[in-house]
Amino acid sequence: MFRQLFRRGGKVNVGPAGSGNGLPTPQSEHLIDIREVKKAYITPVGDFIALDGIDVQVDEGEFVAVVGKSGSGKSTLINMITGIDKPTSGTVYVGEMPVHTLKEGPMAEWRGRNVGVIFQFFQLLPMLSCLENVMLPMDFCNMYTQKERKQRGLHLLDQVEMADHAFKLPSEVSGGQQQRVAIARALANDPPILAADEPTGNLDSKTADAVFQLFEDLIGRGKTILMVTHDRELANRVTRTITLADGQIIGEERH
Repeated sequence: MFRQLFRRGGKVNVGPAGSGNGLPTPQSEHLIDIREVKKAYITPVGDFIALDGIDVQVDEGEFVAVVGKSGSGKSTLINMITGIDKPTSGTVYVGEMPVHTLKEGPMAEWRGRNVGVIFQFFQLLPMLSCLENVMLPMDFCNMYTQKERKQRGLHLLDQVEMADHAFKLPSEVSGGQQQRVAIARALANDPPILAADEPTGNLDSKTADAVFQLFEDLIGRGKTILMVTHDRELANRVTRTITLADGQIIGEERH
């Protein structure tokens, strides 16, 4: 259903500007390395342990699904990798970057260049056109010229079959089409890693399968994808499934 996407070179850039090729340093041989991560949230009735000392390693080019019941810690785990949330204790390395140490400003810029985040509810800005939503990460990270941003945005929308809707507002297209725009936006700066939190949860089965096929195509082109999902059928189509319960890993299966 989707046309094939291109990659801008084959280099994995997951380090800070000027840090070289961004490949893992001696801290880890893995692209993503989570060690003894605990996340506790303070609530009126006491601490809630969302993650309880977990270890997760992901290599370049893997397609990993994270599954488990609601409240098991799936989204929290993805948030550790993207830097949207920080661990209470433990370490999170993405390539050479100690993500757990970054402050808010550097974190946002690092994430904008290195991790494409895809949400269940799309999170498109309603006052911007589909094209402007895709161009936004390029503008935020000061990547490409203004002309190149528009050209690249249109190219990415074309790859997800949304070029004809480039100048429409998100409210003028369907939910499945909004998710395609969100995927194009996640690819705006050609990040090596995509983190998707229930990306097909609000889509019908046909559209969900089309989105999943796009993910498979991206894996074939060298991307690394971590996907939270409740869909066991989709989870069985990835390279590895991690099962969480009560903030701990209770199972891991390679396919």
